[in-house]
Amino acid sequence: MVTPARLSPPNDGEAAAGTVTTFDAFARFAHAAPLTPPQPGQAPRTLEERLACHSQFVTVRTPAIESLARQVRTLMILGRHQQATARPSLIVTGPATTGKTTALLQVGRTCHLAHTRRAAPGDTSVPVAYVLVPPGATAKTLACEFARYLGIPVAARMTTAQITTAVCHTYTTAGVKLVLIDEIRRLNPCTTSGAEAADRLKDLTERVPATFVYAGIDVTAGTMFTGLRGAQLAGRASLIDCGALPARTGHREPFRELITALGVALDLTSHRPGSLPRLAPYLHERTAGRIGSLSRLIRQAAIEAICDGTKRITKTLLDTIALDHLAEEHYRPRALARRARPGR
Repeated sequence: MVTPARLSPPNDGEAAAGTVTTFDAFARFAHAAPLTPPQPGQAPRTLEERLACHSQFVTVRTPAIESLARQVRTLMILGRHQQATARPSLIVTGPATTGKTTALLQVGRTCHLAHTRRAAPGDTSVPVAYVLVPPGATAKTLACEFARYLGIPVAARMTTAQITTAVCHTYTTAGVKLVLIDEIRRLNPCTTSGAEAADRLKDLTERVPATFVYAGIDVTAGTMFTGLRGAQLAGRASLIDCGALPARTGHREPFRELITALGVALDLTSHRPGSLPRLAPYLHERTAGRIGSLSRLIRQAAIEAICDGTKRITKTLLDTIALDHLAEEHYRPRALARRARPGR
């Protein structure tokens, strides 16, 4: 049995670069000092520090993150003493670039840090596991990904059942309480190998005393909930829709609130406070309310503003930024249609 030792928090400013699908990498990510916006009276940052600031950037607690954090906390308590069957689970779904992975990782980080604060000296338990479903997942490759996270040795001659047994034993002994599984859309229970992988995953949920949370693009539109296996998953999992942010919900303007939070985090010496929220209608149309597209647009514009010396974001600058193809396909036809209207 391999139980990884707890890592000390890394030095301030250490980036959580690369993959987080091993315990060491996830621990570095969880303990990395959060990025803070420039503070009044703070000495100006260097060029490289300002570029790094907009490359990493802040993570804003969106409604999806708040909802996921609340439900994960409740389900972990609900399943704490459940023994006979798999615990209730959650599925984070939604279109591409709407912040599903970010929500998953932020909730995992919160759980990891909460455990670290409460743990006694010398405690080597592992509260959170983060696993990516591999492309074309089979039962064995999926089991190997679970093994890799905790560094469980896997020999080529080992069967899937043997790997699964080692995973269940190690995860239980290590005290894993929350398992985050990303890219669940790669699991296709309508194929023979996919069905075997889905059965292996069900086996893990029943043998590992943890709460499982899945994330994937438009899960309900795929094959995950089809057939007997899909019905079993649907009967245990609640859905959290991580969709595009609306411009307005009742009396609130969640998209403008997000833009305001991102604007505060900018480190641009000539940037006018409040200028980004005034562009909320344009930014919503430009990104279709998708958080990933919005974050990329603002970060890329900020880096351009630093590099060209203007040190501020304007609509003119934003118009020059080429976004992801999904956002461009949404926005450009609308922009062309407006320009073609008579009288414009």
